Amino acid sequence: MTTTANAETPVNEPDAEQVSAFLKQHSDFFDSRPGLLAEIQLSHSGSSAISLSERQIQVLRDQNHGLKNKLMELVDVARDNDRLNERMHQMTLDLLQTGSLIELLDTLENHLRNEFSADTITLHLPGLDEVTQRETGAADLVIDDALKALFPGPLSENAPLCGRLRQEQLDFLFHDQAAAIESVAVIPLGENAQAGLLSIGSREVNRFSSSMGTLFLSHLGALLARLLNVHR
Repeated sequence: MTTTANAETPVNEPDAEQVSAFLKQHSDFFDSRPGLLAEIQLSHSGSSAISLSERQIQVLRDQNHGLKNKLMELVDVARDNDRLNERMHQMTLDLLQTGSLIELLDTLENHLRNEFSADTITLHLPGLDEVTQRETGAADLVIDDALKALFPGPLSENAPLCGRLRQEQLDFLFHDQAAAIESVAVIPLGENAQAGLLSIGSREVNRFSSSMGTLFLSHLGALLARLLNVHR
């Protein structure tokens, strides 16, 4: 005897990706079905169900809130940059008015400490005799292979070095103050530091980081190199 199955052939339901692709390809799907928006109930974090249209409004509000926060962050960055430019401009004017190497270095240190919150500043300049070292507080700089290996960025790549340094680097730059320094900016003065090295130390770990922008530091290094050539 032959029997006939009464069971219906199962229907394969589309998965989430297929539904998503369909709705993206048919953006007018709900235009002809406005009532469907209100009928579809979505789970909500507060346990109550909401319609699809309500959920869309909620998503748009969240996106708007996120964009507003991003905008405020950009405004804060722009304000910080404006203040930095103003301080840099005033420091440049004051440095240009100096009449000697000692006055130049004193003016630089005053600005970096008072306007840029530097804790420690050291200068290494090539060709300094002992008298000039005592008068200015700067150290003599001899660029050799060992020093290039110690500071490859400033001395070989002509790029400022920012962040936390190794102990031997700190010892060379800051000597007896090295133990208190947590982060540093090392700025080449002139091409590959041929006019010297300016080091700015901070007791704050995050004051200088490897991810920070260095345009301001590069401009400062170029300015000081020109002024050092004038006063020396």
